[in-house]
Amino acid sequence: MKKKYSAIDVFCGIGGLSYGLKEAGIPVLAGIDLDNSCRYAFEENIKADFITKDISELRGSDILDKYWSNKNNIKILVGCAPCQPFSSHSNKNKNKERSKKWHLLNEFKRLVEETNPEIISMENVPNLSNQQIFIDFVSYLEELNYNVSSSNIYCPDYGIPQKRRRLVLLASRLAPIEILPKTHEQQSYISTQQVIGNLPRVASGEICKSDPLHRTTKLTEINLQRIKASKPNGTWLDWKKELRLKCHKKLSGDTYRSVYGRMSWDEPSPTITTQFYNYGTGRFGHPKQNRALTIREAALLQSFPLNYKFYDKEENIFLTKLGTHIGNAVPPRLGYIIGKTIIKHIEENYG
Repeated sequence: MKKKYSAIDVFCGIGGLSYGLKEAGIPVLAGIDLDNSCRYAFEENIKADFITKDISELRGSDILDKYWSNKNNIKILVGCAPCQPFSSHSNKNKNKERSKKWHLLNEFKRLVEETNPEIISMENVPNLSNQQIFIDFVSYLEELNYNVSSSNIYCPDYGIPQKRRRLVLLASRLAPIEILPKTHEQQSYISTQQVIGNLPRVASGEICKSDPLHRTTKLTEINLQRIKASKPNGTWLDWKKELRLKCHKKLSGDTYRSVYGRMSWDEPSPTITTQFYNYGTGRFGHPKQNRALTIREAALLQSFPLNYKFYDKEENIFLTKLGTHIGNAVPPRLGYIIGKTIIKHIEENYG
């Protein structure tokens, strides 16, 4: 018997994961997020309800009301809890256990119990897999008779032009489930140049006339000198000593060589973070032009399509807000791979 299926996205943000699921063929009925500034992008691109709510205040009944009512329909619950508490950088924070965000995974676990979905997918940083909270979560799902698999994914292996690594958990009550095989080998990885090489040139601080999202921050004079002295995939060691920062002269500064770095045309980009527009926060210098990445370039490297709607009015384009939206998003292409995995799994078990 052929089954119908639909998904609800918790911690949906601007809809990167939902868009990928939708492109794969999975109807997404609603997204839930605490940040109401994500509403416009989610509703415009996903064409589904956006619920502004703290997950700790969300009840299973709120979600069940959104699923199709037929009891034979397969419920899919997906989510990407904010990853900051689980990142390797945050591991240095001794107070992370006290962080409210640290317990969001337990709230997701509670929603699983209250909604009883047939299929679950969760995406996060690889470091989460080593944490007791994740180990307990997997054990809990297995106690509920879910078949669980988790994989640390290197995004270029799946056609995402970015050296991002992510943890993807899949769980199903139907049968064992595994992420689809890689779609790309190293020789066929999509390069930065393939994705953003044809965009119009823009200078530091300039806005492209034909694309309001193709804009970048203005570099200070010293940073302009630094990027001019930078080589693709090089480090601040390539600079003259007078251009180096005080921290570079300390022993601890030697471990942050990608900061103030220039990207390479011939490889996937570095991981796009929420600070991609800031030349000094990572290897976010353009491969050829003397500036940091634009919003448009970061969105494309995250695999968002050109026609994705991020803002309603041009005056509402804010680098910090859109930087957070895009940097925190699940790459839509990864959502597509997850969606195709789920559909294949359902078809194999129900025909």
